[in-house]
Amino acid sequence: QEDGSAVTRKKTGMLKRAFDEMHGFDDGLRKAYQAYDAWLKTTHIERLVEKHQQADLIFRRLGITFSVYGSEEGVERLIPFDVVPRILDAEEWRIVSTGVCQRVRAINAYLDDIYHGQNILRAGRIPAELVLNNPAFRPEVLGLDLPRGVYVHVAGIDVVRVGPGEFYVLEDNARVPSGVSYMLEDRETMMRLFPELFPLHAVAPVNHYPEMLLRTLRSAAAPGVVDPTVVVLTPGHFNSAYFEHAFLATQMGVELVEGQDMFVEDDTVFMRTTDGPRRVDVIYRRIDDDFIDPLAFDPSSQLGVPGLLSVVRNGRVTLANAIGTGVADDKAIYCFVPEMIEFYLGEKPILSNVPTYRCAIADDRAYVIDHLEELVVKEVAGSGGYGMLVGPTSTAEQRYAFKASILAHPERFIAQPTLSLSTCPTLVDGKLVPRHVDLRPYVLTGETTSVVPGGLTRVALREGSLVVNSSQGGGTKDTWVLEG
Repeated sequence: QEDGSAVTRKKTGMLKRAFDEMHGFDDGLRKAYQAYDAWLKTTHIERLVEKHQQADLIFRRLGITFSVYGSEEGVERLIPFDVVPRILDAEEWRIVSTGVCQRVRAINAYLDDIYHGQNILRAGRIPAELVLNNPAFRPEVLGLDLPRGVYVHVAGIDVVRVGPGEFYVLEDNARVPSGVSYMLEDRETMMRLFPELFPLHAVAPVNHYPEMLLRTLRSAAAPGVVDPTVVVLTPGHFNSAYFEHAFLATQMGVELVEGQDMFVEDDTVFMRTTDGPRRVDVIYRRIDDDFIDPLAFDPSSQLGVPGLLSVVRNGRVTLANAIGTGVADDKAIYCFVPEMIEFYLGEKPILSNVPTYRCAIADDRAYVIDHLEELVVKEVAGSGGYGMLVGPTSTAEQRYAFKASILAHPERFIAQPTLSLSTCPTLVDGKLVPRHVDLRPYVLTGETTSVVPGGLTRVALREGSLVVNSSQGGGTKDTWVLEG
C-alpha cells in the first residue's frame, strides 16, 4: 500500500457475523466471563434493572452529562451507562496495550519529523501534499523543539474487535481526546453498585489515571523547571465535555482555567489568582488549535490566550497536546500509520488498520461509488459520528447525496468495509441482549509511553447499530482487564 490506497480488497473479519465477547462464535462460555456468568445466574434481572436506575441517579447527581450540538432541545443529556461490564483477559489486553503504545510512539516520531526534517516525506512513504496541504498542518510550529520530542501527551486510540485475537484500530485521536472521565466514573459506579463482584475478579485498577496524567504533564515542562505549575484550559461550561475538564482538574489538584484567566507578559504565561499573577508552565488544553491564540490563528476567538504561541515557540510554556497534532489523526493520514511504525520504529504493526479507501485516489473512488451500500464512508476531518454514511443501513437518498459529495470533493472522504464489531451482553428494556462495542484506551506519553488498563468501552444501544458515539445514542460500559 505504498500510495495508501486499499488496492488489496481485504475482507477478512469485516463482513462475518459478530463475535460475542462472552460466548465467542457460539462455542461456549469464554474463560474471562466464567466468574461473572456464575454470579449472573444467581442474580435476578430485576436487580440489574434496579442498579441501572441507581446508576442514572448517580450520574445525574454528579452532573455527568454531555451536550449534542445542534439539538433542538438545547439541553444536556445523561451518558447512558450499562451495568454489564466488558471483560478482557490478560493476554487480550497485552495485544491491545502494546499495540496502542506502539502506534503512539510512531505518531510522536512522525509529528517531530514533519515539523523538522520531513524525512518520511522525502522518502516518499507518505505523499507530501497529504501532509503539507492538510488544514491541520501548522507551519507556525515548524522547527519547534518540544521537551522530550513529545507532541501527543494524551492519545485516545479507538480499537474494535472482530474475533478472538483480532483487533483493529479504527481511529487515532491525537488532538484533544475526551471520555476518560467516564472511564473513571464507570468504574467508581460499578464498585459502588456491585461491591461483591470485585473480590470474585482480579480486575486491574484504573483510579490511578489522574496521578499518571499529572506526572505526564509535569514531565512535559521545559528543562530546568523544578516545580512546574500545571493547569487545565477549558473553553468554558458551555462545552459538551466541560464535566470532564472540571473532573480532571479536581482529580489532579490543579487549576481549571479559561482563556480570560491567563495573560502573557515578559514572554511568560501567567494565570490570575487571588494572591496575584502566578506563572504557568504546562497547559493541558481542551481547546482546538484555531481558538488557542487569537493573535496567531482565529482573530475572533475569545477562548484562547493572546500571545500564547510566541511563548510556546520560545520554550517557556508547554501545551499538551501540542499545536499541530491534528495532522496525525486526520482519517486520510490514518492510512499511513503502519508506514510510520515501520519507518520510525523498524517494527511491524501489532494492531492492524481497517482497510481504507481514499476517495482522492481514482481507483478507490470508483470502488467506493460502486459499493456504497457495503461501506462506511467518513469525512476526513469528521468526528463524533457525524458526517458518516453506514452503507448497509442507509437509504437510497442518503447514498445518492454521499455520491454527489464524494464526486464533488473526493479528497474529503475515505471509506472502509463495514466491520462486524464484537458484541457484549447489554441491559436494554429489562433484557440482556447483544450490542456492538468499541474500546478507547488512553495512552500517556511523558518520560515513557504507557496506558491505564482498560479504557472506555462505548456501546451502540440501538439494535443493529454500529455507531457507538454518545452523540448518536451510544452509551458506556465499565471495562475490566483481568490480571494474571
